[in-house]
Amino acid sequence: MTGSTVSQFPPSRRDPALIASLAARLRAAGCVFAEEEARLLTASATSTGQLDALVERRGNGVPLEHLLGWAEFCGLRIGVDTGVFVPRRRTEYLVEQAALLLRASRPPFSPSGGARPPVVVDLCCGSGAVGAALAVRAGPVELHASDIDAAAVRCARRNLLPHGGEVYEGDLYGPLPARLRGRVEVLAVNAPYVPSAGIPSMPQEARLHEPLISLDGGADGLDVQRRVAAAAPQWLAPGGHLLVETSRRQAPLTVDLFLANGLTARVASSEELDATVVIGRF
Repeated sequence: MTGSTVSQFPPSRRDPALIASLAARLRAAGCVFAEEEARLLTASATSTGQLDALVERRGNGVPLEHLLGWAEFCGLRIGVDTGVFVPRRRTEYLVEQAALLLRASRPPFSPSGGARPPVVVDLCCGSGAVGAALAVRAGPVELHASDIDAAAVRCARRNLLPHGGEVYEGDLYGPLPARLRGRVEVLAVNAPYVPSAGIPSMPQEARLHEPLISLDGGADGLDVQRRVAAAAPQWLAPGGHLLVETSRRQAPLTVDLFLANGLTARVASSEELDATVVIGRF
């Protein structure tokens, strides 16, 4: 297919022979889910030339989600722009735990009852995947999100606007409206937690195509978590919760950070998703 000049996509885009040929190219390049990726790329292409280019770029390590322009997360299609952190399936566990707390800690919200919806903040939001999923699973909520990366903020705004979310550009809590202080029921955080020394061993598609600021957590991986935990009591409502995704190895250290800043702390984990979340209550 390399060098194809056909501009109109053939009607046989679901042809098993075509999918098998593309899957073989992807598998040779190291793509584990080659058949599924071949189907997705074929469905997104509008010409054979474009399809050939997409398969070549994927074989060169460009994340599938950047090529498609979206990632599947919690059953949703989350828009993901080139250069923006791709939401991982393990982070669905963070959403699950946060949704459980939102549903359990407050009676069902009814606009006619005059009550305000609970305030949810998606900190280090990236594409806004966590916030969007929480709005769907535990809504209605008053949703706010922030990220330091301008490209991520633009992406998150498109994903969260349909849910009434507000997205701010800046460092952690810095750009959040002051009126949120002491009102946040759930603070969900997928901050970078890979130790700096571990970045070179990450998959190529992450370290070459996602922003370093979304991956590198400093010498021990906890630099951002320290800052998140230190300021959380200023923003959480009484009884509010801070949830931070971390690794199993780092979880005891994350627990210590929570305790040192006046929060209770417990560890929740999922073997199926290889996910660990530390949950603190203020």
